[in-house]
Amino acid sequence: MITREGVITHVICGDASVVFLPELTDYPLGKRILRGLRFIHTHLKNEGLSKDDLTDLALLRFDYIAAIGLRNGLPDRFYTAHLLPHNSGKIYEVNEAVNLYSFDLEFKDFINSLEEEMERQRSIAKEKPGERAILVSVAVTPRYQQDESLNELEELARSCDVEVLDKVVQRPREINPRFLMGSGKIKELVIDALGKGATLLVFDQDLSPSQSRAVTDITEMKVIDRSQLILDIFARRAHSRDGKVQVELAQLKYRLPRLTGKGTAMSRLMGGIGGRGPGEMKLEIDRRRVRDRINLLEMELEKLSKARLQRKRKRLKMSLPILSIIGYTNAGKSTLLNSLTKSATFVEDKMFATLDTASRRLRFPHERDVIITDTVGFIRDLPPDLMAAFKATLEELEDADLLMHVVDASNPRFEQHMDSVGNILKELDLLEKPQLLVFNKCDAVEQDVVENLIVRYEAVAISAINNNTFGPLLQAIHDRVFIKTGDSYYEANEEAFAF
Repeated sequence: MITREGVITHVICGDASVVFLPELTDYPLGKRILRGLRFIHTHLKNEGLSKDDLTDLALLRFDYIAAIGLRNGLPDRFYTAHLLPHNSGKIYEVNEAVNLYSFDLEFKDFINSLEEEMERQRSIAKEKPGERAILVSVAVTPRYQQDESLNELEELARSCDVEVLDKVVQRPREINPRFLMGSGKIKELVIDALGKGATLLVFDQDLSPSQSRAVTDITEMKVIDRSQLILDIFARRAHSRDGKVQVELAQLKYRLPRLTGKGTAMSRLMGGIGGRGPGEMKLEIDRRRVRDRINLLEMELEKLSKARLQRKRKRLKMSLPILSIIGYTNAGKSTLLNSLTKSATFVEDKMFATLDTASRRLRFPHERDVIITDTVGFIRDLPPDLMAAFKATLEELEDADLLMHVVDASNPRFEQHMDSVGNILKELDLLEKPQLLVFNKCDAVEQDVVENLIVRYEAVAISAINNNTFGPLLQAIHDRVFIKTGDSYYEANEEAFAF
């Protein structure tokens, strides 16, 4: 291996079939788009560059790769290749083989102009701030289920301000325990991602700590899974102290088993009777600090839970019924809360746009009030650590007199969303709690479909941005929360219910 200044950094011995390359930590990628190293090796049978050679070129981002073909033990043909800018349509260029002694290239001028063009292309791509991702799904489930799951992952990425460049679906006969997909496929994926200018690989399936390490060993790109993406969104959206503590706790619990180190090379010596040993390694110190932080956050969460209990007792003293809005993320819960109570809770057409719970008072005719609470949105396969951290918040649903389940009727996957909400309620032992099913965004659905949904699910239909659709909803809330009368309370007091 040779630097651009002509300094030989490594001399590596292999056998007739393979050469094992060392770690190149002294020549990292990041600020520079190429490694700054040329890799020159021998081919004993005078054959051209192999697929493994070109894979190494693309994955390790060498300035240049070359093979000296030998004939009768002496140098003969010279085979070379180099990477190309992203806009060229190809990842690399394999040059025509020439006699070693006739090879002529002004390398410094060539590599400088190549890297300048690559940097120019990267600057154009960087004009759009944020990460650029390839979404990956590897599962043995039917294709349509993978497509639906990837579409949801794309919405999550958009909510995290990530630009999605491509979506890749793999359906292997069996899941590879190390890479999810085959080693050849994962290398092809990484090379293709680098060629498209991606900075991030996002897996729809949760990666185990060993799988995450195996994939990151192949590439220096960032590699995350669905749970990490959701955790990042929650970290961005949390504003209250409750939310921030819960999210940090979930992140630390997720990262603890994924902490890695460099072994005893980074250890500190600690004395003791009988000799001195490697002592406590840096990795162990890092893990201990993370565990200490987890314990501290759990104690703080306990204090915040007691504060919530005090607020709950205060509400009970007021004897006000509690109505909790639940539903899949981005179903329109916060918009409905704002419209019902004329408040200004933050709303945005993104998943988990609002994370912190908000409580408002909703007044009915004849001086009747309810406390209406907006909760964090639910999602399929919520990360277990996040579910555990938010359980304290979701336990407030136990005090609700009525759960108002808001469903986005315009979403083609609304039935799966309803099932996901039902599964979380089952986990919280809240399935027996009185519920009111509300189909939102009905202005975006055909009227006959809306009528069918109302009859089929015994629900009410509204548009959260249109107050004129709230009459049946308010009637249904009143009939379930307050004492029922023989007549329709809404029809008798239509003006009182009007906004």
